[in-house]
Amino acid sequence: MKKKEYSIVISSAFLVLVFLMMFSCKNENNETSETAENDSNKNTSEKAIPEDLKWSERMMLSEIKRFPKASKLDFVDKPRWSYTNGLVLTAAQRVYKQTQKEKYYDYIYAYADELIEENGIIKTYDIEKYNLDMIKSGDVLLYLYPKTKEERFKKAADTLRKQLAGQPKTSDGGFWHKKRYTHQMWLDGLYMAEPFYAQYTKMFSEGDKAEKAYNEIVRQFDLIQEHTLDKETGLLYHGWDESKEQKWANNETGTSPNFWSRAMGWYGMAMVDVLDYLPEDHPGREKIIGYLNQYAEALLKVQDQETGLWYQVLDKGDQDGNYLEATGSSMFAYTFAKGANQGYLSQKYLEEAEKTYKGIINNLVTVEDDGTVNLNQCCAVAGLGGDPYRDASFEYYVNEEIRSNDPKGTGPFIMASLELNK
Repeated sequence: MKKKEYSIVISSAFLVLVFLMMFSCKNENNETSETAENDSNKNTSEKAIPEDLKWSERMMLSEIKRFPKASKLDFVDKPRWSYTNGLVLTAAQRVYKQTQKEKYYDYIYAYADELIEENGIIKTYDIEKYNLDMIKSGDVLLYLYPKTKEERFKKAADTLRKQLAGQPKTSDGGFWHKKRYTHQMWLDGLYMAEPFYAQYTKMFSEGDKAEKAYNEIVRQFDLIQEHTLDKETGLLYHGWDESKEQKWANNETGTSPNFWSRAMGWYGMAMVDVLDYLPEDHPGREKIIGYLNQYAEALLKVQDQETGLWYQVLDKGDQDGNYLEATGSSMFAYTFAKGANQGYLSQKYLEEAEKTYKGIINNLVTVEDDGTVNLNQCCAVAGLGGDPYRDASFEYYVNEEIRSNDPKGTGPFIMASLELNK
């Protein structure tokens, strides 16, 4: 073969090779592009919160999505030790118990790990404020200590128990809600302190010391019944001022003027949860179960029959501005369901819990495109006194901020979902 012809053959072969390489790359790019497009379509069709899970887990995952750090639950910018964290993490404990998915345990542990220093000091907490709200997250410590044996968790729990030992009291022995709320008992405080107090006593106290603690716990329920119960309706007022000095306090009785849904919700949860730890042979058990039955019967009389829900101000559903409120309704569903499941209430209350739960799903729950679950129409916050002054009037309660996904609603919703196996 001549040199010129040989060169032409080589050149032709090179061009064919280049063409084949270009064609191959083009096909590879097309396949890669098609694969990426298919993956993209697959990812967009997958939901962040799977809808085939139970409502309890769907809401728990939604809370973790909203608040990746449990220390910032309740829409806060900085980590803090507070009762809302303890409430949602109590729900997380129960979701973990049912599912055994480490994600939920890790979420609980991360909260305590972040806020409890090696020496047991609780970050952002000040014992001198004697604020019962701060006791609630102690439930997390009592949960983690037996599992981890980390002494810092026991030391922090001891600090909260020390607060209870020094908590200012009314003349008849009732815990003030906070040191700055002098002479006042609020329904809220029963849930914030008594389940922790009872569990701590069961875990760490014996003999006369334990008996004295259990008696004091039951005494708080006795006093709240004595001072805040309205005998005509069976409902309990939000708060009581022994001194009758507060502008919201009745001149004769010292009670606040209205029946707030969530205050009653706190109280109901306090009763069913403290019974988990009060000894079977303690006479206070039967008293609290009696209070619970009286409470449940009174609530049915003010329930919205069409939806199974309750109004923000319980007995004034027909007044302008009142609304069906999510946190209280979720708390009542949980209280009724657990009360019936544990045998404290008759089985009709399990049916009532089902009715309320259905009302919550149909009227107050929405689901986003990615599966995130929202609980709507939650009262953000309400209290008594303070600055600016909260007068506990009907107008005050119905005009406080309403928002979605308040942890004071999502936590009880998760616990009600578990009790009802939804």
